[in-house]
Amino acid sequence: MPTLILRPALWGTQLHQKNWGHFAVLAWRKWRDLRARRQLRSALRELADDPHLLRDLGVTREEALNEVHKPFWR
Repeated sequence: MPTLILRPALWGTQLHQKNWGHFAVLAWRKWRDLRARRQLRSALRELADDPHLLRDLGVTREEALNEVHKPFWR
């Protein structure tokens, strides 16, 4: 019959505990990035009718409209 040997855990280790704070930070960053992307594409939609502003950005109207029509998660 095998013998179970118990050893004390090293100081400062956390056994079987998840760091939920880390997951919350990752979720917050993902949400923030998706929201920023949606806002940027909304602003680009407003600029799509002004050729001078598009030229300042270095994009054509067709490129701007292609970017605007992408879903926010891409």
